[in-house]
Amino acid sequence: MTADREQILSRVRAALAPLPVRAALPDYDAELTVARKLLGDRDLLTVFAERIKLVNGLLLTDVAALVGHLRAGGWMRGYCDPLLWPQLATHFGPEFTVETVFDRTRVDHFAFSITRAVGAIAETGTIILNDRTTASRLGALTPWVHVTVLDRAAIYPDLGHAIAALGDDPNVIWVTGPSKTADVEGILIEGVHGPGQQIALVV
Repeated sequence: MTADREQILSRVRAALAPLPVRAALPDYDAELTVARKLLGDRDLLTVFAERIKLVNGLLLTDVAALVGHLRAGGWMRGYCDPLLWPQLATHFGPEFTVETVFDRTRVDHFAFSITRAVGAIAETGTIILNDRTTASRLGALTPWVHVTVLDRAAIYPDLGHAIAALGDDPNVIWVTGPSKTADVEGILIEGVHGPGQQIALVV
């Protein structure tokens, strides 16, 4: 029994080990992508702002506006990536309680979270998270309000450009608006399996 168990586990470990040679990225026909017609010569931030709004996300470009939004919603307790907090702390008043360690035993205590995004896709209004830049994946997925801090230069026109720029991080999360499900009678409900509000703070 023990030998069989070890044989199965060794096969699982071997399957999970990084491939010695990664598969080449597919070629994307630039003439066939939707983004070419959608973007034209337009500014990527402008297109991204339009598209994220269409998927019920929110784009902000000012920390004060973010703080006002959180205050208006009554979301006064949250988590912030420890690398971001020194830059943001002065904008939050004493009425806020912000922690830089996401305690998984107190998941329900956090109304909002602020994490780093690795990029975004203008065409679809998608925010891109990965393990290298997301300090706490649980922190990004469980609070009702998820704020991602995004570098304007990391907004890509379409999926093909984003994939080419992502590098070799094996764990990537594509976030297109708030969490959604339509499992029950085909009725679309937001915020069931993840954040009910998805905010991109572009810096």
